[in-house]
Amino acid sequence: MITLTHYLILSAILFSIGVVGVLIRRNAIIIFMCIELMLNAVNLSFVAFAHYLHSMEGQMFVFFSMTVAAAEATVGLAIIIAIFRNKETVNVDDMNIMKW
Repeated sequence: MITLTHYLILSAILFSIGVVGVLIRRNAIIIFMCIELMLNAVNLSFVAFAHYLHSMEGQMFVFFSMTVAAAEATVGLAIIIAIFRNKETVNVDDMNIMKW
């Protein structure tokens, strides 16, 4: 039988993979995907707790979180494309448009 602990361990593993990806990788698109992975790990724990507590609040948080994540993904990818058109790279070490 799969218990709440199994879901939380999976969520922690996914979140850890996302954190490692954000800290190690230098490609902006990969970093963006790792942030999305971390968000989905949190959503998994919300759904697991909602199921465990027989409540709908966790699933409603996930619904609103996924709605915000869709808008965030659109804006984030648009920014990455705009920077790529300007600098011709998605390497975060080469992005210094905020510097004087």
